[in-house]
Amino acid sequence: MRLFSKIFLSTTLLSSGLLGSFGAPLHAQSGSLSDSGVLLDRIVAVVDDGVVLQSELEDRVARVTEQLRAQGTRMPPAELLRDQILESLVVQQVQMQRAARLGIRISDEQLNLALERVAARNEIPFANLPATLASEGIDYTAFREDLRREMTIEALRQRDVNARIQVSESEIERWLEQNEANVGNQLDYDVSQILIALPANPNQEQLSSARKRADEVYARLQAGDDFAELAVAESAGQQALSGGRLGWRRGSRLPQQFAGAIQSLSAGEVSAPIQSSSGFHIFRVNEIRGGDERVVQMQTRARHILLTTNEVVDDETVRGRLEEFRARIEAGEAFADIATLESEDPGSAVRGGDLGWNPPGTFVPQFDAALAQLEPGEISEPFRSPFGWHIILLEDRQERDTTDEVKRRQAIEAIRASKQEQETELWLRSMRDEAWVEIRGG
Repeated sequence: MRLFSKIFLSTTLLSSGLLGSFGAPLHAQSGSLSDSGVLLDRIVAVVDDGVVLQSELEDRVARVTEQLRAQGTRMPPAELLRDQILESLVVQQVQMQRAARLGIRISDEQLNLALERVAARNEIPFANLPATLASEGIDYTAFREDLRREMTIEALRQRDVNARIQVSESEIERWLEQNEANVGNQLDYDVSQILIALPANPNQEQLSSARKRADEVYARLQAGDDFAELAVAESAGQQALSGGRLGWRRGSRLPQQFAGAIQSLSAGEVSAPIQSSSGFHIFRVNEIRGGDERVVQMQTRARHILLTTNEVVDDETVRGRLEEFRARIEAGEAFADIATLESEDPGSAVRGGDLGWNPPGTFVPQFDAALAQLEPGEISEPFRSPFGWHIILLEDRQERDTTDEVKRRQAIEAIRASKQEQETELWLRSMRDEAWVEIRGG
C-alpha cells in the first residue's frame, strides 16, 4: 500500500486541489495552442475571479481513479465521477479565494513543520521525503502545494466555522450524564455517509426532489449496490471521493441528531435517509469496537518563558537574555517572578509561566523534545520553536489517572464536533451557492 495515498484522497475537500488551481487570471484564454497546433489546456470552470483548468481536472480524475482502484471500490460511471471531482475543485476554488481575500496564508516555516510531521507519521527521515514521494510517482513540489492549500482551507475553516462554535457548561454536564447512561456512547463506530444536499432555504420542489433522490439511493443500497461506489457518484458530502468514509467516531462524538440512528445499526447495516438542514444523510456502520474509558497517563507539569524576535531583536540577543534569566534562576531568583515580568506568552505569563499538567504530544515537537530531556527541578538551555525562544522549568513528572479530565475534554470535543460537521456543511453550501460559477465542460 502506498505510504502517501491518504494525503491525496483526504476525508475533506481540503486536499483535492492541484497545482495552479488558484490565482489563474479570469481573463485567461479558454485554450492555447502549441507551435504544432496542439491544444495545451483549456478552462473547464470559471469560479468568481478564478478558473479550473482541464489539466487540473484530468490530473485529479487520474489520481482519484487510481485511489479508488487501490481501495477496491467499484468505479462509478466516468461522467459521474468527473462531475463530482469538478464540483470538488469548484468548492476548493471558492474557499481559496475567500482565504486570499481575508489574508490567510501558510508560511514556509508552518509548511515545513507539517511536512516533518508527515515524514514522522510515515516513519521516514524528513530528508528522505522527496525521494520517497518520487518513488511513488508523486512530485514533491506539487505535494508541498497540496498540503499548503489544505492547511490554508483548514485555517479558513477555523476562522469561519470553529471560532463560532461555543460550548456551555450546561451542555458539558448534560453530555456527561447522557454518556454515563448510554452504553452506545462508549463504543467506537467506523461510519460512512452519503449526503444528498439541499440548498440554503430550499423550496418545496427542491426538498421533494432531494428526498426522492435519497430514497432512490437507499433503495439501491437495499438491493445490494456498493455503498462506496454510490458515495463517489452521488454524495455531496466532504468525504464523497473517499467512498463517503467518515472514519472511526466514538459514539459520544457522533452528531446528536444522527447518534441514535447510527448506534441502532449493526456492522454492515445502512440507515434510512435522515433529514437535516444540510440535506438527507444515509449512514453505513462498517465496524464497531468497544472502548476503554479509564485513562492513566505520564504527565509533566512545567513553566516556561517565551521571547520572540523581530526586526530589531535578533536570535542571538533573545538567546542571550534567556541565558541571563537562567543564570538568575539558578542563583535563587524565582522562575515564576521572571516569567510574569518577561515572558511574551500572554496565556501563561500571568500564571508565572505555569503550563499546568500535560501529556506527551501536547506541545510542538521542539518543546516536547526539550521537556523530555529534563528531570524535575531542571531548567532547559534556551531553544527555539515556531513560536520563538524558550526556557523550561520541569516542576514534576508523574503518572496520573486523568479519566475525569479526559471525559470532560471528550465532552467539549464531542459537542464541538457534533456542531462542527453540520456547520461546515452549511458553510460550504452557502459559499458555493453565493459563488458565480460557469461550467464550460471539458
